[in-house]
Amino acid sequence: MTSHDEIKAFAFEALKEMNYDISGFDGDTLLGPAGVDLESLALAELGVRLEERFGIRFSDDELDEIAALTIDEFCATVAARLATATTSG
Repeated sequence: MTSHDEIKAFAFEALKEMNYDISGFDGDTLLGPAGVDLESLALAELGVRLEERFGIRFSDDELDEIAALTIDEFCATVAARLATATTSG
């Protein structure tokens, strides 16, 4: 099973690859305007990277809601989705 810390490390690496300066970011940093300031296209790219890496899917509505989450909350969402996928199939 993939841990929260592994998901978080991947998310930080993805943000870095997307040319975001992650030096001031931590788990409490919001993904939206008050934090990382990801716009909808960047949120979609982050979502796609996590989908491809962890084999999960987000709906368009879910991607829109990600902006209101902190990095830790987003990683917990991914971890929960992975746990559900593991137990159901």
